[in-house]
Amino acid sequence: MDSTIEIQGKQLKLSNLEKVLYPAAGFTKQQIIDYYVRIAPAILPHLAARALTRKRYPNGVDEEFFYEKNAPKYRPDWVKTAPIWSEGNRRMVHYIVVDDLPTLVWLANLAAIELHPSLALVKDITCPTMMVFDLDPGPPANIVQCCQVARWLREIFEHFGLQSFPKTSGSKGLQIYVPLNTPTNYEQTKTFARALAQLLQQEHPDMVVSDMKKNLRTGKVFVDWSQNDEHKTTVAVYSLRARERPTVSTPVTWEEVEKTLKKQRLPDLGQLTASSSAEPKETISIAAQAEDEPRRRAVKKATKRPPTRRQPARRTKRKI
Repeated sequence: MDSTIEIQGKQLKLSNLEKVLYPAAGFTKQQIIDYYVRIAPAILPHLAARALTRKRYPNGVDEEFFYEKNAPKYRPDWVKTAPIWSEGNRRMVHYIVVDDLPTLVWLANLAAIELHPSLALVKDITCPTMMVFDLDPGPPANIVQCCQVARWLREIFEHFGLQSFPKTSGSKGLQIYVPLNTPTNYEQTKTFARALAQLLQQEHPDMVVSDMKKNLRTGKVFVDWSQNDEHKTTVAVYSLRARERPTVSTPVTWEEVEKTLKKQRLPDLGQLTASSSAEPKETISIAAQAEDEPRRRAVKKATKRPPTRRQPARRTKRKI
């Protein structure tokens, strides 16, 4: 089913709305678009004025995907772009800048399921406005251990007078963001982030690893400091993730982090004995984002199932 719609005075043609992009959940492109329309007021401020890398799944999350940085030539003339020089490609890359709902919907129609914005604004791509720490648990470690490591990070940030904000990755772990309100550069933020990760590994060797070798991560939380780089991106808050079932990278509070630790604290943090198949409790909102038992409340609340009866292909015109 195709449809032509008008959003904020701009015409968009939507295609293949009934195409299932999450086979395990029967989640369609129509539902992905619907989710991004509903979450737009929350996600747009985090995408605005930043170069966006898109992770596209044209045939669904079980099939091949590709990262897209350069804006396609067939984009509408109202889609904003920012030219940024790429040393690796030795050419100018025209990144898409998502400042409005029409652009967000246009990208969703292209099956750009995951949205990865730059840590810097396009007006100065060498100056990050935040640091990020990606906490990735190596099984049997899980999100509970990530919460403990996040707490240790927060204590360090508070020592330096820095605020920090946690969110789920939408997969297995947590991501911690630290806003930066003074000019800096990636060399400084990356060096600082790496030093903190190494400090945590030194103080908690049974739980934390800062080395990127995957064989060292078993039963530990990898503190990924390397995302603080001009050439890397981290998934946006409120972005869908291309997991087996639709999950969302969701902001959480430090109170929820503490609640998770209190509800699922292990007697020995170095001895991971919690069953990965245990059903998470309703009161533990962060654990609901864990990979073993993902809960899709954020998506379910924001979307609805399309009619089960297939409608004949037709073109319609409507307004949002």
